[in-house]
Amino acid sequence: MSFRIRVFLLVAVVGLGATGLTVALTWWQARDQVGEAASASRETTDMIRGELRAQALRNGTWEGVDQTLKRLRAQTGQRIRLVDPYGNAVADTDHMDGRAARPPGPVAVIVDPLPTLVLPDGGDERMATLTAIGAYREETVRSACLFRAGYTPLGMVGADGVPRHGLSGVDPDTLDVCRPGPFPEGTREADRLEVGQCAEAGCLREAFRRRITDSEVAPPTLLLTIGAANEPVRALDTGPVLLITVVVAALAVGGALLISRRVLRPIGTLTAAARRLADGDRAGRVPDDGRDEIGELARAFNQMTDSVRAAEEDQRRLIADVAHELRTPLANLRGYLEAIQDGVIEPTPEVFASLHDEVILNQRIVDDLQELALAEAGALVYHREPTDLAELMETARTAHRPAADAVGVRLTVESDGPVFADADADRIRQIVGNLVGNALRATASGGSVTLRAHASGDRAVLQVTDTGVGIAPEHLPLVFDRLWRADPARGRGTGGSGLGLAIVRQIVHDHGGEVSARSTEGAGTTFEVSLPLTGDRVSGAAPVR
Repeated sequence: MSFRIRVFLLVAVVGLGATGLTVALTWWQARDQVGEAASASRETTDMIRGELRAQALRNGTWEGVDQTLKRLRAQTGQRIRLVDPYGNAVADTDHMDGRAARPPGPVAVIVDPLPTLVLPDGGDERMATLTAIGAYREETVRSACLFRAGYTPLGMVGADGVPRHGLSGVDPDTLDVCRPGPFPEGTREADRLEVGQCAEAGCLREAFRRRITDSEVAPPTLLLTIGAANEPVRALDTGPVLLITVVVAALAVGGALLISRRVLRPIGTLTAAARRLADGDRAGRVPDDGRDEIGELARAFNQMTDSVRAAEEDQRRLIADVAHELRTPLANLRGYLEAIQDGVIEPTPEVFASLHDEVILNQRIVDDLQELALAEAGALVYHREPTDLAELMETARTAHRPAADAVGVRLTVESDGPVFADADADRIRQIVGNLVGNALRATASGGSVTLRAHASGDRAVLQVTDTGVGIAPEHLPLVFDRLWRADPARGRGTGGSGLGLAIVRQIVHDHGGEVSARSTEGAGTTFEVSLPLTGDRVSGAAPVR
């Protein structure tokens, strides 16, 4: 399976999984909310029915229920309707709100105002209860009469288990007067009892009229409907949920495609460029203008390509330079040997001395190449120990004084005292010898070469300064390249193999140091070697390790 498909599947699975979990959580919460709403609707229905039934039981009549419906309508916000057994509307909040009655809602329950008989345990009491049932019928009629007169009936259960009617703590049997018609709003209950103007005989006459007309003493059972048929029913709408699910899933899949394409297209470009590089195309580059990790990878690839191309160019140049360096001495050797073989030249000692010099030159080139190869491969062995670089500079002056005197160049040493560095003394002498040899070749008679050793901060600094011809600014960055000579003609009259400074740079780097050159054309050149300083500068002794 390709990486593109794996990335796509991973992102798609994560996106779809997150979408599915979100939808499941939303569905579960919505279902709970719908269930809670349904439960709240049942509680509202039970509350409305309970208050209406309590009012009917208390008052003994459905009269005055309009005010209760208005209050419940304001409290619940529901349309409430009461219908008698014959289908006639007893009360409807739509009529109270001044609007046409709407079709009844889906909730329809029975409001039964008949009380529940609580039977006593004893037999005699139960017989008394049977007798009291008739009295209850009469009291119900009187309670309705008292309610119409403005009194507040009070429901209670007698000792015989039959519900009885009273007036807010007043025994109905002691009440002898009542006032017909409603009391003004705000009238206290005590005032109602004290200022009663109507004899209870009026209520008895009302009961008599009901009895002789054979009417029902208890208010009828009514049908309670809540809501309207044309009101929208709140339910869980799956359409938006499914639509959102599809949209989110599409976005997840589209995002997976976009991410996989955005990530894998540069990778594909890099793969193609790498294959071209492996096939020998060193000039191929990839777009590296991105600011993300892919752009950083592209820039690293281009740097690698440049390094490979530069390495190949260095390799080709090295081969060409080595061939050029060896061609002339080998041609000389071949010419002399063929001339001796043909008898053209006599094999005199001078001829053999010239041939010996050519062999030594070739041997030196080969040795320098081998040493440089070992140094660049990290195969050179170093024996490091505290070395006094100031003393080492004095040794180098002693070794090169005959050569300096031969060309008329003054060779001096400057030092502030012992300067110790943890280094391989033989390799450092080799470095200084290469630098001094180059300086002597570049300095005309009457000039000078100065060797300096001093400490600068935590670095030990060696300097070789000459007053020679100097190096052109455009050539200065090339002085440490292999087989490079300042002489454009690459003549051998100046001597040297062109590998000494490359060896110097590698040995200095192996010691953890740096080497640099600065020059003014026609005024001289300074080569500076910086090595880590180890120990204090002490006179005449190495630092204690």
